[in-house]
Amino acid sequence: MIDIKFLRENPEIVRENIKKKFRDSKLPLVDTVLELDVKSREIKGQADELRANRNKLSKQIGGLMAKGEREEAEKIKAIVAEQAEHLAQLEKWESDLAAQVTEAMMQIPNIIDDDVPIGKNDEDNVQVTVYGDPVVPEFEIPYHAEIMEKFNGLDLDSARKVAGNGFYYLMGDIARLHSAVISYARDFMIDRGFTYCVPPFMIRSEVVSGVMSFAEMDSMMYKIEGEDLYLIGTSEHSMIGKFIDTIIKEDELPLTLTSYSPCFRKEKGAHGIEERGVYRIHQFEKQEMIVLCKPEESREWFTKLWQNTVDLFRSLDIPVRTLECCSGDLADLKVKSYDVEAWSPRQKKYFEVGSCSNLSDAQARRLKIRVNGKNGKYFAHTLNNTVVAPPRMLIAFLENNLQADGSVKIPEALRAYMGGKEVIE
Repeated sequence: MIDIKFLRENPEIVRENIKKKFRDSKLPLVDTVLELDVKSREIKGQADELRANRNKLSKQIGGLMAKGEREEAEKIKAIVAEQAEHLAQLEKWESDLAAQVTEAMMQIPNIIDDDVPIGKNDEDNVQVTVYGDPVVPEFEIPYHAEIMEKFNGLDLDSARKVAGNGFYYLMGDIARLHSAVISYARDFMIDRGFTYCVPPFMIRSEVVSGVMSFAEMDSMMYKIEGEDLYLIGTSEHSMIGKFIDTIIKEDELPLTLTSYSPCFRKEKGAHGIEERGVYRIHQFEKQEMIVLCKPEESREWFTKLWQNTVDLFRSLDIPVRTLECCSGDLADLKVKSYDVEAWSPRQKKYFEVGSCSNLSDAQARRLKIRVNGKNGKYFAHTLNNTVVAPPRMLIAFLENNLQADGSVKIPEALRAYMGGKEVIE
């Protein structure tokens, strides 16, 4: 959510930003906010005037009572009572208008960074850098579900009976590999100075609306029936929510956290062979990283965060590339985002395994996460990035480490988490 003062002073910049994100249907929201804001300020002015007059009259009443002029005091009390009814009505209007302004403001996209490429959707995303040499072996790489099944490591049929499509059983060495990757990612981030955390896996609606747009909430989140609770789609949600309505001392920044959690997503519209298996699923586990920092440091932290993911994948012998998301592919709260994509030898192309986002002060403004600085209070900047998210990451791992004889090589960095194994046979 942007600052209403900024919108008030720069409505054309806000409109142009909406056009850059190809959200033209949201253009009327700017005029709606401006009109509501004028009314709100008028009502507030009237209410403030009445409050000031009430205080003035209350002092007069006290003075008259002290002089024994009770009759005059009662006349003024009647005026105060009459104005109190009017003030109560003004305060109700004031509250209603403020709620309408907030509702409209929360639908207006955040101002994207100047260097974000302009484009309609993910087809217009721009490759930034490639890390490692993408190799296509001479032998055929099977579909990832087939690789896992050959190790008796995947059971989709039983999961379908138990929970439906989009769920899975991992077993044996594949399940162990899944846990090993998560544990390795945890220690990788701890070694880089991040504090490890296991957060709540459910959050209240006020946190949900603080960390994402209404449209994202509807397409992603599972709600717990009869309760004000949602299953998290990523631990970023509860990790940022940890700081709701808090004031952080400036010298405590940056706050750098890495968190483990299961994640639950509706994943509407999944289709195609690559959407089957364990590529696009309703339940998975993830290691995440988040940062709360000063506004002037968020660009630097953005680069550090996506580089962490690149370094982790390269340590496991997986070629990756970074893509900058174009304007139309950015969610409303994001000002800049990179996708990290891993190489798939079977598909002979890259596919997404993580996403790094800078949300500037949008989440902090919604959740009232403030910093007490030398020159007063301000909203923190928040960033998040995927460290690793198996089982999707397992697809990249298995395809890039599969050997001609059907075995899977275990990179040296991961062997300690696999009981010293150098290969899965």
